Amino acid sequence: MKVLLQRVVRASVSIDQTVVAAIEHGVVLYVGFGHTDTLAIAEKMAHRCAKARVFSDAEGKLNLNVVQVNGEILSISQFTLLADTASGHRPSFSPAMHPEKAQVLYDHFNTVLSSLVSVKTGRFGDHMVIDQVNDGPVSLLYESEVPHESIVGR
Repeated sequence: MKVLLQRVVRASVSIDQTVVAAIEHGVVLYVGFGHTDTLAIAEKMAHRCAKARVFSDAEGKLNLNVVQVNGEILSISQFTLLADTASGHRPSFSPAMHPEKAQVLYDHFNTVLSSLVSVKTGRFGDHMVIDQVNDGPVSLLYESEVPHESIVGR
């Protein structure tokens, strides 16, 4: 599972030129699932994202999470986060989970998030146009499994 978290001033998602969800002050989460992801992983990731300290405290340090600043989350399904770009110019999406299975995990992820913070979503599987004003910018990539190569040399 991968989640790209971006702190925003505001964001909205449109489908067929109609805004279906919008937030002010919070984070946008782009969420993708791989073949080995589970409900437990989705739940753990939801807690990590809700508790991510990406907002500044009174001293300007990133010590506050979206809940503490009364922010909102806009959650967008994005299987392209799982793209294999290791070779060539055309990405392979074979690492992404099949849509029917991924939707179950995505719905669970959002249900868990909603128990912690206000969450709005796009529509799973639809073509969406995202309009967002990044704040900072602050962007973090959360992964359920860290590839072996990324921990070599630590």
